[in-house]
Amino acid sequence: MIAGNMSNQEITKVQELIYTTRVDLVMAPDVIVIDPDMTMSQVKELMRNKRISGAPVVNERRVIGIVTMSDVIRSMEQGKLDSPVVDVMTREVRTVPMDAMVSDVVNNLGRRGFSRLPVVDHDGNLLGIVTTGTLIRSLLLQLDKSFQKNEAEKLYTYRASHIFHDISSDDTSLTLRYFVNERDFDNAGKASSLIKRSLQRLVVRPQIVRRVGVAVYEAEMNLVIHTDIGGEITVEVRKDRVNISAVDHGPGIEDLKQVLQPGFSTAPEWIRDMGFGAGMGLANIKRVSDVMKLTSAPGYWTKLELVFNFGLDTLEPKAELQKSLTRSSQ
Repeated sequence: MIAGNMSNQEITKVQELIYTTRVDLVMAPDVIVIDPDMTMSQVKELMRNKRISGAPVVNERRVIGIVTMSDVIRSMEQGKLDSPVVDVMTREVRTVPMDAMVSDVVNNLGRRGFSRLPVVDHDGNLLGIVTTGTLIRSLLLQLDKSFQKNEAEKLYTYRASHIFHDISSDDTSLTLRYFVNERDFDNAGKASSLIKRSLQRLVVRPQIVRRVGVAVYEAEMNLVIHTDIGGEITVEVRKDRVNISAVDHGPGIEDLKQVLQPGFSTAPEWIRDMGFGAGMGLANIKRVSDVMKLTSAPGYWTKLELVFNFGLDTLEPKAELQKSLTRSSQ
């Protein structure tokens, strides 16, 4: 049984989006590219006209290099503006898969110092590009969409919250169950999205919902990546807490202590090439949950159990929610 670190549990809406948003939702799809047959003089004019400071070099949709304004300036200083792009470009280019998470982009744009990341499909074809500017604009757009969606769903939220306020019993709870298929990357994140929406309609505090969203998304991705025949996520909502379990049928875990170490991953290379399996999933889950318990039978199954306590303030008071609904209708 592992208790989460309370000082590190607070999750902002932006952090939630970074953890759970795919790269193809924040990339700029219209990419200005450089032909390998161009000269650096032509690149200089292209960057000046388009007001950009760098662009990928593309041959038949494949990224073969990247050229920045620094390369142009260096060519000018050396009197080599007539040089072909292929003689100047950086050949080792860091790309990012379209279905990777924004957290991978943030890590590369920030800590590793990249200015731009070409986004590619599973065959290596260029689909778009992510820069700090495109990332910020996209996150702001996602925040705005999230706000508008929350406003539109407030009435449903008010009705759903009655399950705890109006039903008389000694112990009321609601159980939600979701099935996750192995290697189903197209639907990865669907269960966690539905769970978040359900908790919002039950008027669970936003901070709790964000923490649950991050934890369940990581648990769901573990089911997609590591299981042989998928798994199941169960959510039990009570007046004072949310209990979550994620059970899979797969290879199990030989060393539970080792797998809890940040950065340790058993994901195959092709999974990591897609931008998944970085070994931070369980570490993130541990950070945002109040209680975490991991058990496994090697060769058979793995079970992850989580608890999120509501604290003294359980569900939103009906009066407070009614005021919010009244303000929204005015």
